[in-house]
Amino acid sequence: MENLLSSASSHRTLPDGRFVVPPEHRPPASPAGAASMPVIDLSLPRDVVRAAVLDAGKDLGFFQVVNHGVPERAMRDMEAACADFFRLRAEDKAAYYSEDTDRTNRLFSSTMYEVAGERYWRYCLRLAVFPVDRTEDGWPEKPPQFREVLERFIVPTRSVGMELLKLLCEGIGLRPDYFDGDLSGGEVIMNVNHYPPCPDPSRTLGLPPHCDRNLITLLLQGSVCGLQVAYRGRWIDVDPVPGAFVVNFGHQLEITTNGLFKSVEHRAVTNAAAARTSVATFIMPTMDSVIGPAEELVGTGEGSDPPRYRSFTFREFMSIYKTVGARRESVEKAFKI
Repeated sequence: MENLLSSASSHRTLPDGRFVVPPEHRPPASPAGAASMPVIDLSLPRDVVRAAVLDAGKDLGFFQVVNHGVPERAMRDMEAACADFFRLRAEDKAAYYSEDTDRTNRLFSSTMYEVAGERYWRYCLRLAVFPVDRTEDGWPEKPPQFREVLERFIVPTRSVGMELLKLLCEGIGLRPDYFDGDLSGGEVIMNVNHYPPCPDPSRTLGLPPHCDRNLITLLLQGSVCGLQVAYRGRWIDVDPVPGAFVVNFGHQLEITTNGLFKSVEHRAVTNAAAARTSVATFIMPTMDSVIGPAEELVGTGEGSDPPRYRSFTFREFMSIYKTVGARRESVEKAFKI
């Protein structure tokens, strides 16, 4: 536990020089770009929703969804339970702390997420959360309501992700169940990210620029702004929308759709006045699933689009991803043809 960040109240300056990121990677002194994040109402007619999801996915790679079917109470309770977890006494959290990166269920800080020696201003509780009957024994027992709240949240949240994948398939000519089975059958992973108030947000980050390693991500980002997305050479803020999930595509979706949809870099900035807690749900392939461009989306004839990526198992991808890092350019070099 000694590697965890101390409480913010004990820091008037950054406690370690490695928290200071290079000037070119720091948050800008002026506000981020003002491009708006699409907000899609999933209760609208299916053809309207499908068109909006396709447009947002091709342009920005990120969008928010509302009226998605996850009960508002389940979302509020999940936010509250996660906040309560990070308020536990250090001795109550100690059992979950681990520096073993091969261990799925663990609590760690961004001292464990280093790029060229840099550190990031974040705690993370990482859990396997689905299928529930195979994963719930590894969930925290404190706070007392945590397990019940997590189950009521994760089951409908995963369903939203699967429904969005069906909409994408319909829009690009794949069979609706293309992503069922191994491509989405791995354990669903949840990152509960907690960013304490930071004494110097201008010189550090909560998370560095990265792309997600999975298929599709749904983020419950809370009421404090901190997520930024790379868009046309600048960083744009993702303003919180009550009751919304922020949705983005991981590398596996970009590769499967042969680059039609992009896995876009994003980062987390810190805040001097307020803590921020977000809940990211990652839908993953099984480790032995074979990933590659869908046959329906590639061809070799005139006017067709040749495959842009080679095929591989997700296990191979994860091995390379851990070696080259999470930056988009590094992953593309490893898998692009």
